[in-house]
Amino acid sequence: MNSGFQRTIVRYGYVPFMLIGLNGAAIYAVTHSQSHIWHYAWLLPLLALAFATAFYAERVLPFHEEWNHSHGDDNVNLWHTIVYEGTSATGVLMIPLVAYVLQIQPGSLLAVWPRDWPIIAQLALAVLVADFMFTLIHFLSHRYATLWKLHAVHHGAARIYGFNGLVRHPLHQALDMAVGTAPMALLGMPVEVAALLGFVISVQLIVQHSNVDAAIGPFRNHLSIGRIHHLHHVNWGKEGDVNFGLFLTLWDRMFGTFAPEPPRPITAKDMGIDDVPQFPTSYSEHLAFPFRYKPGTQYASPAAAPPEGTASPARGTVPTAR
Repeated sequence: MNSGFQRTIVRYGYVPFMLIGLNGAAIYAVTHSQSHIWHYAWLLPLLALAFATAFYAERVLPFHEEWNHSHGDDNVNLWHTIVYEGTSATGVLMIPLVAYVLQIQPGSLLAVWPRDWPIIAQLALAVLVADFMFTLIHFLSHRYATLWKLHAVHHGAARIYGFNGLVRHPLHQALDMAVGTAPMALLGMPVEVAALLGFVISVQLIVQHSNVDAAIGPFRNHLSIGRIHHLHHVNWGKEGDVNFGLFLTLWDRMFGTFAPEPPRPITAKDMGIDDVPQFPTSYSEHLAFPFRYKPGTQYASPAAAPPEGTASPARGTVPTAR
């Protein structure tokens, strides 16, 4: 049984530790290491600590106890995490090559990034720009069927917890990187800032999806975490087409898509996609999902298809996919 002291520490300390403590440690490691290799090697144990902290906090103070138990999604979420982080690292490593090929050097036409700013100021700028671009892509991914098919892989989760924050179809992640972060690299963003941005985004995704009933006081309606983001994941048709931000609710307020409170209480069973009640739980099926899924029709996993000659269950009324 968790003590009241543990619950208090998690309630008030979880978000500051993750967003300030771990991100601060990452900035320190990158800016003070004597070796370029150790610049980035330190980010791996810090990311592992982020996952471990979320795992611990979710068991001390969960929103819903049911979300702490496997829904048959442990392996697929692990694969998504490996692919997501591997793709992000590859993107960072490509920056010097792109800069060399395009001859992006200080003073060139493309190199307008403020490299003379302190690293923390450059990172803040990168986060602000990336947050706007990701919010825009996210918004459009709920408006256009082709993008929604890719993005739906993220929304298929029947529970929200730290590990499934990194669940992305690789093609949608490539779009995020191409539109959200690659332009900044082309403008001369240093590798150090890009690596820190990738780390900060990963930590934010873990916190945003954590099953932790943390208190953030006056920041509650300004940070896109907790119940703000849970409302975005509900399987209530288009009622979840709100709160698209990754870091802040600023851009949602500008787009008119910010909703601070749900129209009714959110339960543990309200997550997922309304027309895919049994979302696939294998990585190969997640990869194939966008090419098999037709929004607005009941989706049946090929692995769960009835034997030939057996009648399929009757379809109910399915709301239009968001």
